[in-house]
Amino acid sequence: MRNITYIFCITFILICGAVAKTNAQQTIFNVPSSDILDKENVYFELDATFKPNDGDDVGKFSSFVPRVVVGVGSDVEVGLNITGNIQPGQDSTTLVPAVKWRPYKNDKGWSIVVGDNLFIPVRNKSYNIGNYAYAQVSKSFKSGSRLTAGGYHFTKNVVAANADRAGGQFGFEQTVNKYLNINADWYTGKHAAGYFTPGIAFKPHPKVTGYIGYSIGNTNVSGGNHFVYAAIGINLN
Repeated sequence: MRNITYIFCITFILICGAVAKTNAQQTIFNVPSSDILDKENVYFELDATFKPNDGDDVGKFSSFVPRVVVGVGSDVEVGLNITGNIQPGQDSTTLVPAVKWRPYKNDKGWSIVVGDNLFIPVRNKSYNIGNYAYAQVSKSFKSGSRLTAGGYHFTKNVVAANADRAGGQFGFEQTVNKYLNINADWYTGKHAAGYFTPGIAFKPHPKVTGYIGYSIGNTNVSGGNHFVYAAIGINLN
């Protein structure tokens, strides 16, 4: 199934027939960033989370999420995530088409972003369809910092069994130099997305960005609810 996932992503990229020219990152770690790809630009990312040891309540695991994002113009980008590839256990493959729109940006560093992700389970389904919607405001500073704050809503079963979840999503980004950022993001709430993740983003190449962080659960940390987050993003051309 993993090979099918990768083939699906590459095929999607080729169909789009676009090239990448910018270095925008499309999430901070998990919270969406306020960057928007320019028209006909393409960004590919592979996220991995893993817990190498067993905790009292949370056992060791690994998970992989490929993502492709395409700029369509007018401060809009669309993308596709494929989630549910988790070991050990059966994959619960879910297609997650996404759209993000930046309706406002000014020369003082303020921007507003809204977005929506549709969850379509296709394998070992525990629900039929779900949704994640959000709105956020970001402010960039001359020091190289950017702060993000907003709100979210997950429909029933997406992050909590038989329950909707709503709350706040926050981000912090600090440019150290052209090779390194110090970042952090946080979803509030007691659910499958409720984590605080600090870490770094680094650029070994102008078109390649690496991410490494550590996700700490809002609940049950002493029981092992924490794990490593890593990703690689590529601007294609």
